Amino acid sequence: MIKSISVVLSLFLLFLIPSMLQSSDIFPYKYKVEQLENGLKVISIPLDNPNIISHYVIVRSGSRNEIEPGKSGFAHFFEHMMFKGTKNFPREVYDDFLTHLGAGTNGYTTDDYTCYFAVFAGRENLEEVIKMEADRFINLYYDEEMIKTEASVIEGEYYASVSSPSRRLFELLRDTAFEKHSYKHTTLGYLRDILDMPNQFEYSQLYKKRFYAPDNVILLVAGDYDHDQLMEYVRKYYSGWEKSNYTLVTPEEPPQTKAKRAHYDWPTKTLPRLVIGFHGPAYSDENIYKAALDLLAETAFSRSAPLYQKLVIEEQKCLSLYASFADRRDPYLLTFNAIVKNEKDLSYVENEIFKELERLKKEPVSDEFLADVKSNLKYSFANALGTTDGIASSLAYYINLTTDPGTINKLFSLFEQVTPKDIQEMTKKYFIKTNSTVVTLTGGKTK
Repeated sequence: MIKSISVVLSLFLLFLIPSMLQSSDIFPYKYKVEQLENGLKVISIPLDNPNIISHYVIVRSGSRNEIEPGKSGFAHFFEHMMFKGTKNFPREVYDDFLTHLGAGTNGYTTDDYTCYFAVFAGRENLEEVIKMEADRFINLYYDEEMIKTEASVIEGEYYASVSSPSRRLFELLRDTAFEKHSYKHTTLGYLRDILDMPNQFEYSQLYKKRFYAPDNVILLVAGDYDHDQLMEYVRKYYSGWEKSNYTLVTPEEPPQTKAKRAHYDWPTKTLPRLVIGFHGPAYSDENIYKAALDLLAETAFSRSAPLYQKLVIEEQKCLSLYASFADRRDPYLLTFNAIVKNEKDLSYVENEIFKELERLKKEPVSDEFLADVKSNLKYSFANALGTTDGIASSLAYYINLTTDPGTINKLFSLFEQVTPKDIQEMTKKYFIKTNSTVVTLTGGKTK
């Protein structure tokens, strides 16, 4: 069955995505990289896709940047403030302009970066979009009263977030697993820090000066436009932005030397949850470690994997079971997540996950199955590049990690090199009991 699927996917790539098969690169589009004197990096991808332009501004500011104690949540705070307008273009003017264009616009904050994007039609609108976007970054303005108002909005967002058992579990996992690194808190930050935000106007200005500066920002544009014209607009509107010259040094996380556990009692009835985290490597397109681990997640914990079939399909102990090995700029967590149907089975599911990891240390995955997984990964990524915004949004995630668009092709080249033995070695290296943090959540108990 898997073999036949692999053949179908190969045929799909052969006939429907021919441009991607004309070279060995999974990201086949030509791009140009230029940098202004103030440090602003511009990545330009002119495309034949008619009339659509995706404009992304990537600020390398996330929870990773919040290194001072008591100051978590400010990357997310600035995402909010960036939609408040400026003195030159108040919010109503900015919103009306984008509405007139029929543009889609939004932003999001992650551990490593904050991203703002606008997708619009018409190269004739490019200059005005760049003008307004440059203005809101260079002339971002708020006063003490605005920070107090927005802090209450963020407080509400925090409560809404942790009303989800899975998010509360994830928050507890990070807080327990990390000792020093700023990945210890989530992008929303600690509640105590959110409550103190109204008193942190001076610090917020320092944060803005450090990170909302051209030498910490990447401008990514893809679509129907002329590159030279784009750069003329970028120089015209962004050249006056002053660089910060600030170098972020994140706290180094010490090696974990003993297993950790934590538990959360959810106040109302809910399905039990389990997450097991192991400290893993940072993203790299140079060594094979992270690529091998990504393939481990796909081979050993996918829906077709033996453990999933056993716990979810055959025994029906779990409602869901999956691995999540997220890419981060610094060493992060490799997690195994399960929603369990019955609380009495939590220990059983935990033991089965550890048993499977021990088995994988002794029994390598088959060459054939690994080849099928690589084909599926390549197809899935290629399929995501089917639109102008698909290209820009996929690239935004990766260029945050290295600032180099070529990192995608380097990564997929590493995937091709990974062998079953590499996966086996990475399993032995990282999935050690003393490197683990187990967090559980159960609900509905009366006291």
